[in-house]
Amino acid sequence: MNISARNQLKGKVASIQEGAVNAIVTLKTDGGNNFTSTISKEAVKELGLAPGKEAMAVIKATEVMIGLGEMKLSARNQLAGEIVNVQEGPVNAIVTVKTDGGNTLCSTISIAAIKELGLAPGIKAKAVIKSTSVMIAV
Repeated sequence: MNISARNQLKGKVASIQEGAVNAIVTLKTDGGNNFTSTISKEAVKELGLAPGKEAMAVIKATEVMIGLGEMKLSARNQLAGEIVNVQEGPVNAIVTVKTDGGNTLCSTISIAAIKELGLAPGIKAKAVIKSTSVMIAV
């Protein structure tokens, strides 16, 4: 299957915590980062997820926020790294962050946000993703 999501990170399921309806799946990527995904228990069953199973975290670039400095947020995925590229368009830009864990993530954000935050290659930043925005594929 080919999909348009820019962020597709291979790894293995590290853990699954099941609740009444949903489960929290933690995926350790080949690049060394942990991604937390909140998906339905039914999806866990249908995908045959279990610790050690190979899987992929799939995240649309529009779901990746960029933050600077220390932040207290409820978003479970906050990956520190460095901006390696900013590709500006007329309205939006694609910001590429190389995480300290070795993964590369792309974020689509507005030009206004680029200017307000002073984003440029070499700036230390965090890629922030809510666990409900992380899909799991097998």
